[in-house]
Amino acid sequence: MKTFIVIGGSKGIGKAIIETLMVDNKIINISRTAPHFHTDNVTHYSCDVLVDDLPEIEKADGLVYCPGSINLKPITRLKIEDFKQDFEINVIGAVKAIQKYLPILKNSKNPSILLFSTVASKLGMPYHSSIATAKSGVEGLVKSLGAELAPSIRINAIAPTVTDTELASKLLRNDKMIENITERHPLKKYLKPKEVADMAAFLLSEKASSMSGQVFEMDCGIVSFKI
Repeated sequence: MKTFIVIGGSKGIGKAIIETLMVDNKIINISRTAPHFHTDNVTHYSCDVLVDDLPEIEKADGLVYCPGSINLKPITRLKIEDFKQDFEINVIGAVKAIQKYLPILKNSKNPSILLFSTVASKLGMPYHSSIATAKSGVEGLVKSLGAELAPSIRINAIAPTVTDTELASKLLRNDKMIENITERHPLKKYLKPKEVADMAAFLLSEKASSMSGQVFEMDCGIVSFKI
């Protein structure tokens, strides 16, 4: 049984990842609010990763950093503080977590780290300048650390398209918006959190032992195809 640290596992994709991993693994969740899991396999620490000191943990085989943001505004309405906040949530928080838990990950057998990007880092989309900038930083971090930490620790990222979570609820708030989002994707669908969680579980597993420094687009075809 492995032990995974999940930061931001109380909601959305992070919650789905915990639900997927906790069946066969021990999970240490670090988030501001506690997830509603009634199992001995999940331990929760209440913590704001950007403000508080991260808890001391003795052992871990993997680290998943899930916090993110969707700050969709025209560039004329974005403040410098918006860019700073998105960068802190998506990049600085991930760096803080990696620096904190790198020593214990190095003591594990075949450890791995998983971060999250977005399809907006590769597909130019209006009103995404702040989040696309931040997530591009995540992708650069994955590439650089993939090289730096090889061969002892793998690090990858998932870049999802719109996913049915609370964070994306403004994009899916009525039937017309859901229809438009669906039609924009060549596969005529958007993501469910469980789909992303299944990919996360694969990348954290030894089945993905040859993969590091990669960004995996779960795009429902929106980046890959022009149809």
